[in-house]
Amino acid sequence: MIRMLLIGWLGLMVVEPNPSQLITETVRQELPALLKFYQELHRKPELSLFEKETAAKLAAEMRTIGFDVTENFGGFGIVCMLRNGEGPTVLYRTDMDGLPVVEKTGLPYASEYHMKDADDIENRTMHACGHDMHMTVWLGTAKTLSAMRGTWSGTAIFIGQPAEEIGAGAKMMLQAGLYEKFPVPDYGVGLHSSPDIPAGKVGFGKGFTMARAESIDIKVFGRGAHGASPHKSIDPIVLASLMVMDFQTIVSRSVDPVESAVLTVGSIHGGTKHNIIPDEVTMQITLRTFKDDVRKLMHRRIREIARGVAISAGLPEDLHPEVIIPDQSTEPNFNDPILVDQMMGSATKILGDQNVVSASPQMVAEDFSRYGQTEHKIPTVLFWLGTIPKEREEAAKHGESIPALHSPFYFPDPEPSIETGVKVTSQILIDLFNSDQ
Repeated sequence: MIRMLLIGWLGLMVVEPNPSQLITETVRQELPALLKFYQELHRKPELSLFEKETAAKLAAEMRTIGFDVTENFGGFGIVCMLRNGEGPTVLYRTDMDGLPVVEKTGLPYASEYHMKDADDIENRTMHACGHDMHMTVWLGTAKTLSAMRGTWSGTAIFIGQPAEEIGAGAKMMLQAGLYEKFPVPDYGVGLHSSPDIPAGKVGFGKGFTMARAESIDIKVFGRGAHGASPHKSIDPIVLASLMVMDFQTIVSRSVDPVESAVLTVGSIHGGTKHNIIPDEVTMQITLRTFKDDVRKLMHRRIREIARGVAISAGLPEDLHPEVIIPDQSTEPNFNDPILVDQMMGSATKILGDQNVVSASPQMVAEDFSRYGQTEHKIPTVLFWLGTIPKEREEAAKHGESIPALHSPFYFPDPEPSIETGVKVTSQILIDLFNSDQ
């Protein structure tokens, strides 16, 4: 009789699902709404410094979930806070801005939006860097944490950052007093869409994972003349061309081969007509480095080459090139190794070993690193969210190139990317909130 009562009692017991199961169930319930939200964001990308409607849309959603929301913080930035008892404070950032790119994906929800930029130039716009995916995962994670308040304790600070594409937004929010007007976080977390990792997987790297980015302008001067009388000129187009080729030797012949650096001349403009040799050419360079000594070496060699070409052409010193290197740059992203181990453990817990991969450093840039470079020295990690659709993954296996970020043809596979991103980020944040227990 006692045995039968014990069996009956055990049968009435309800086994509570663990947090990973709850996360998975919550995400599946929210996925249809998140997919719709993603497509709405994709259709209407707003350029850097003009994210007004995007920020308002996110703010409204976060208020509905239960977050306290501050708008127009550092431009159109938003700061959303959810207090849930005693525990760590965790910052989770999304970026919000789109790019001046004409979308060519052919998707049924492709962007046809257009707007003026800071220079009053009309542009077609596209979320060609995946910020629409970042925002959707961010919102999905906020919904999951709100629904699972009984499984964690602490303070969640979700920020929507403007102007990432021009490397200004993080600095704007910090200068507006992010760490003075809101709690200083114990950890900082962010993610970025990957055009190299398949949807359903995530990637982590330790230490330097993204490069410092600098924009350098060069004005090349000369003496103009008729195109039929080149002997009466000192042709700045020829001089600029020589510089472009010589600049390519800096990385190959001046930088230590074991170091990483990139120098790309992305823009060159000069002249007005077929038969006129101009007296000025402008060039724009993007420079990518990890280490400060490599950066300074490249600055020196750019100046030396520009000056040397001018001297060889016989230009007087007052017509030597003007090399303009701004003080500001996008700092290299550094992932705290200890925090990476913690986050990889969380990702493995909910996705399995096979879906958590090691990611190599890249020379692209991100301003997320600024959140960990203040006097507070907050450990931060920016990880990669796989987004490659299966058909493109198969094409890549056969040697075909697949679209990179900023390409008019780039797009993520929405459903598995969103589901994976929300599951992993929710698990990471919940584990961080419970790390002191």
